Amino acid sequence: MKNEDLVYAVIGWAEQRQLIDPENVKGQMIKVMEEIGELSSAILKNNEDKIVDGIGDSFVTLIILSEQLGFDIYDCLRSAYREIKNRTGETKNGIFIKDNE
Repeated sequence: MKNEDLVYAVIGWAEQRQLIDPENVKGQMIKVMEEIGELSSAILKNNEDKIVDGIGDSFVTLIILSEQLGFDIYDCLRSAYREIKNRTGETKNGIFIKDNE
């Protein structure tokens, strides 16, 4: 399945479960944070299977959140990339520190 088809499958799955409702945004944000927390734990434990699952689950929750808020996930990604593509800075201890703009 193509990536775009997967995103639309997630949206369809969420619609069938009546998750795509702006009234659910706060609950969905909590779900995003929960999945990010599980991903963090998997990374700390170096558990590759749970890392893959955690990244996937986090992405699913963000797709649903973007739909609830009326945003296209690809538009959000494009916007973020436009913001970072020419960013300069340096990496220290594995963290990118952007130059002051």
